Amino acid sequence: MRLEYFELVDKIEELNLSEGRILVRGNVPAASPVFEGHFPGHPLVPGVLFVEFMAQTSGWLLLGKLNFERMAFLASVKEAKMRTFVQPNTPLFAEAVIEHEGSGYGITNCKVTKEDGTPVADAQITLRIMPFPSPEFSDAMRARARQVGFTIPA
Repeated sequence: MRLEYFELVDKIEELNLSEGRILVRGNVPAASPVFEGHFPGHPLVPGVLFVEFMAQTSGWLLLGKLNFERMAFLASVKEAKMRTFVQPNTPLFAEAVIEHEGSGYGITNCKVTKEDGTPVADAQITLRIMPFPSPEFSDAMRARARQVGFTIPA
């Protein structure tokens, strides 16, 4: 995870497009400027980053379902719950399952857990499906996808 760049997915561990399911890994770094203010002397990952981790996980899943032809942008978060605290240097996993896809939206049920299975956060994530805003943005997403282990269609 590069928290200050909002690059939270480090690796796609499992991807099953026919089942509409993805599992990703994100390793919370040992140090980050985020921890200087959250909180001094007691660093914790901000809850908003768990929401973003779930949104990015859901986005990768939808990108795969869309064959990288359109982009998924965060539209809403429902029933977000933070279950425990996470300190630096912690491996995390996020899993998303598609609940609905169509009408220009994708809805996933998503959860974050620690490596030992301890629940960290969960939410229902809604993403708006839209064209990529530019060819450069599409190219950047494809490059990032390769970095996290996504096999991109030709």
